Amino acid sequence: MREALREAQAAYDEGEVPIGAVVVARGRIIGRGHNMTERLHDPSAHAEMIALTASTEALGGKYLTDCTLYVTVEPCPMCAAALCWAQVGRIVYGAADPKRGYSLYSPSLLHPKTETSSGVLSEECGRLMLEFFKAKR
Repeated sequence: MREALREAQAAYDEGEVPIGAVVVARGRIIGRGHNMTERLHDPSAHAEMIALTASTEALGGKYLTDCTLYVTVEPCPMCAAALCWAQVGRIVYGAADPKRGYSLYSPSLLHPKTETSSGVLSEECGRLMLEFFKAKR
């Protein structure tokens, strides 16, 4: 999660919503990303999507069944659906997203075999988001 926080800080520094993600396979980071929606002018360029693309490229296949995604904020429904299609084995997130998180809509957006954990370094993850939006307002 610390590496995901580093990615989130990079997003913050670039003026992006500070969410970061890393994908780990066999104890090694195979993909990383942070929000790039502003830079790429792409509403789908979320941290999870960037990390997902990097990871499938690194593995040479579209399934991440033996991988863990660490992300600083609960994935949105779009990202949850993409993570389902990739059959990510485990998702660990820091802060909940009470406005747009996937769990508000349906936990079944994830693959049935995907394990989830939440609240990992949640204060640090949430604080970065609060600081970002406080500065914007």
